[in-house]
Amino acid sequence: MKKIIAILAIVVAGTTMSFAQKIVFVDTEAVLNAMPEYQDAQKQIDRKTQQWQKDVQQKYQEIENLYKAFRAEEVLLTEDLRQRREQEIIDKEKSLKDFQKEKFGFEGGLFKLRQDLVKPIQDSIYEAIAKMANQRAYDFVLDKSSGISVLYANDKYDKTEEIMKDLNLID
Repeated sequence: MKKIIAILAIVVAGTTMSFAQKIVFVDTEAVLNAMPEYQDAQKQIDRKTQQWQKDVQQKYQEIENLYKAFRAEEVLLTEDLRQRREQEIIDKEKSLKDFQKEKFGFEGGLFKLRQDLVKPIQDSIYEAIAKMANQRAYDFVLDKSSGISVLYANDKYDKTEEIMKDLNLID
């Protein structure tokens, strides 16, 4: 009877072990921040964003100046001139909104710039993660940097450094 219980315990333990899944996590944000290519891409994005912000500010100032000039001269203008000046201000405001949407809107210049500069870097990280996961037979690799997808993580499962080593970011 003891042998049957022992065999049954081994079978149950073996069955539960065969269903065990290997789960590790990587802090992709830490990997990105360690990559010089990413730092360079961020600097390029920041420079372009600052230039676009400067252009927006300049256009806004032009509109503000037109509006002030219009208010100062409004009583002296003919109805036709007043309407033309109002339309000029409205057109400039529309142009500014279009510019902002073109540069900062969904799928605008900033989005495309990030896609061009950052996506290839992210793809290289994901390729390194997939390679590691396949080589070591991990079932899941979670991203620690997103915060909400990992409620608890034991540091012994953190594979961030291995990914950094694979990408030659650290020795």
